[in-house]
This record gives sequence, structure tokens and C-alpha cells, in this order.
Amino acid sequence: MESVIRPAAPADLDAVAEIFTHYVRHTVITFEETPPSVAAWHQRLDDLATQGLPFLVAEMSGDVVGYAYAGPWRPKPAYRHTVENSIYLAPDRTGQGLGGTLLEALLATCAQTHVRQMIAVIADAGTDASVALHRRFGFTDVGRLAAVGYKHDRWIDTVLMQRTLGPTPTDATDLNR
Repeated sequence: MESVIRPAAPADLDAVAEIFTHYVRHTVITFEETPPSVAAWHQRLDDLATQGLPFLVAEMSGDVVGYAYAGPWRPKPAYRHTVENSIYLAPDRTGQGLGGTLLEALLATCAQTHVRQMIAVIADAGTDASVALHRRFGFTDVGRLAAVGYKHDRWIDTVLMQRTLGPTPTDATDLNR
């Protein structure tokens, strides 16, 4: 069964919220401790659209089975060309290549925008799947933050990875995009 990757629509956000809620409640791969409401997901979709940043979903047989988006890396204006990616799959859809399909589409979409750097902040949950996925798509390790999160009675490190998406602007005119 093939997936369709497409821009997220408001009608997708109940499924997005349900997918993310699983990871909030049962894993350490997100540092959120309370699942955001569907209304909060609507706000995120609107905010990303206003900033010209993608929010994609993977659909199979009419069901949303995963999502990915690129959000601002930091709020300060000088970071405007750098984003952080987020990719989540329905728990029963992991290990089927959907993460790679979503990441590939996210990278391609971001490369057509003002974005020049993508950062992945990966919780060290004891599995290398996310790190391996990002390496496969050209991300390099740029750091580790030790014991920066505490969730489910344990301290969690994060691994920082980075990938350049396009040419680094060489003059001020390029930077004003």
C-alpha cells in the first residue's frame, strides 16, 4: 500500500493530535508532557502557513498515518533561515519507510523556500532509528545535550543533527528573502 504525501489541511488535525498524543503519553521522544489540543494544532498549522513553512501529512487508504513539519529553530530574527523538523508516525505504521518518505518530502519542500538549514533535535530514547533516518538523508551530528529533559522518571539527552538545504547566500540581497 502506497502513501500519499500532501499538505496538511484542517480536517487532518484530529488524526495528527491523536498520533502525537500517543508519543506524549507513552514515550520520551517528545518532551511535551500534556498533549496539545486540536485547537492548538489548528494554530500551529496557521502559524506555519503564515511563515511559509510546510506541514505535511502521509495518507494511506484515506487515513492520516503520519505527519511532518518544519518550524522555526529559534524565535530571534537572525535564525529565520533555519528550521527544526518534526516527524511522527501512527504507532502501527513505524518501520514501513513512511518516516523517510515524509522527511524526503519535507526537505524538498523546504528547499524551495527561504530555508537554508534544517536541524533535528532527537531525544536519545535508546534506539537509533531516528538518528539513522536523518543520517540517510544527509544530516550530520553536530552535538549532544546531556540530561536536558526529564520525563517518565528518567533523564534524557538530545542529539543535534543538521543539514544544509541550499546554497549559503553570498550577499545581502540573498539574505533578505
